[in-house]
Amino acid sequence: MSDADIEFFWDPICPFAWLTSRWVTDVARQRDYAVDWRLICLSILNEDSDYENFPEGYQDLHHKGRRMLRVAQAVRDEHGAAAAGQLYTAYGSTIWNPDGDIRSAMGEVASEQHLAAALDKAGVPSELAARAEDESLDDALRESTMDALSRTGRDVGTPIITFHHNGGTTSFFGPVVSQVPASEDATRLWDAVVTLAEWPSFAELKRSKRDDLVFPSV
Repeated sequence: MSDADIEFFWDPICPFAWLTSRWVTDVARQRDYAVDWRLICLSILNEDSDYENFPEGYQDLHHKGRRMLRVAQAVRDEHGAAAAGQLYTAYGSTIWNPDGDIRSAMGEVASEQHLAAALDKAGVPSELAARAEDESLDDALRESTMDALSRTGRDVGTPIITFHHNGGTTSFFGPVVSQVPASEDATRLWDAVVTLAEWPSFAELKRSKRDDLVFPSV
C-alpha cells in the first residue's frame, strides 16, 4: 500500500480517467495531498471479454493503452512514481487536446513517435518509447491492475481511487465526470465523494445519462 494520500489508477486511453485526474490534481494542490499515479490496464481487465459486444475500435484503443502503459511502467521502474505521473500528464495533453482534432490524432497515439514526444515532454529519456514492445512489462501491469480490482471488485472501469484518511483506507471506482469542476468547486465535490465513500454500507450511485465530455485546455 502506498504512503501517498491518494492512489490514482489510470489507463491513458480512458477519457473519463483523464478528466477525473485533472480534478484530483486540483484537489491535491489545494489540500496539499500527495498522489501516487498508479497503473491499471483496460486491455488486461477486458482480456476475457468478447470485443464484439464493445463499440467498434475499442480493442484497438485498449491495445494502444497497453503500449503506453508498458512505457509508463518502465518509467515508473527506472525513474520513480512521480515521473510516471508526469508522463500521464504528457499523454493526456497530447491525446485529449480540445484545441486539436482528437479523433484524427488518435491514429498516431501509441506510435513510437507519439511515445517519444510524450516522454520528452515528461522530462524522461525518449528512448524508453521502445519499451512499448516489451511484453515482459505486462506482468507488472497485471499485478497493478489486480491490486486495483482487489480493492473495489471486478465490475468496474477506470479510474480507481484509493484515499487514506483518519487512519483508514477507502477505494472506489470513479467518480466519473464529464467536465473538470471549477477550482472553487473541486474540494466541495471531493468532500461529498469522501463522505459517501466512508460510509461502510454504501456501494454505488450511478446514472448513465451525462453531458458531453468537455476537455480542459492544457
